[in-house]
Amino acid sequence: MTSPIETYRVSAYNSSKLSENKIHDDAVARKFGFSGGLVPGVDVFAYMVHIPVRKWGRAFLERGLIEARFVKPVYDGELADVTAKESGDVLSIELESRGEQCATGTASLPDSVPPFSMADYRETAAMAERRPVNSASYQVDQWLGTVPLSWSGDAATEYLRDVREPDAIYAREGLGHPGLLQRTMNKVLVDNAILGPWIHVGSRMQLLSAGKVGDELTARAKVTGHYEKKGHRFVELDALVIANGKIALAHCHHIAIYQPRERAAA
Repeated sequence: MTSPIETYRVSAYNSSKLSENKIHDDAVARKFGFSGGLVPGVDVFAYMVHIPVRKWGRAFLERGLIEARFVKPVYDGELADVTAKESGDVLSIELESRGEQCATGTASLPDSVPPFSMADYRETAAMAERRPVNSASYQVDQWLGTVPLSWSGDAATEYLRDVREPDAIYAREGLGHPGLLQRTMNKVLVDNAILGPWIHVGSRMQLLSAGKVGDELTARAKVTGHYEKKGHRFVELDALVIANGKIALAHCHHIAIYQPRERAAA
């Protein structure tokens, strides 16, 4: 038996209009067949996180599991409706905008944090000098790191505003939003190559500990997939996101098109 959960409505915001990734720029995105600049997948992911956090609270931030796949773009200023149905211990989540299904996913709350070993994830520095992306940039079994980054004070507040997060738990308890962990996963790609327009298409994230505002975040990532499909060039990552060099916050699987078809053919 499934039980629907109250819809969460968001006025989507493109927080990356001025980023290096020009898929978020209106003019460039239109050249790839989109109506305008894409709202970042990591922010769409953040919209979807709202429902399981609303249901399970801090427990979800400490050990929740969420998976999302992005199937259609979400555009700046458009309304996005996040709905969920509960079946047993699992939430099935959908995000719709402009009458189309844009993302699907699931969320659950394991009884405990699954076992993991930080020793299995090699600590690696980001590339000292980024070079234009090519077929050798993300090789299977290659280890990649990130430049440390933290969101504290005004930056933490601005992030919550950017992803339109109304839940008071983050400010009240000084917690970092899980969407920041997804931004760290994007940094694995960005910190190790100079990319053209690219697209985040899906992620699975097992939370291992609740992050705190101001944590210095890094990732220890291994390339587990690198392939071409329908003319797009994909990369898949398996990683731990680490706080302050010592606390594992999440185990993530991240999938991106690092060269969309139109660019790959150029």
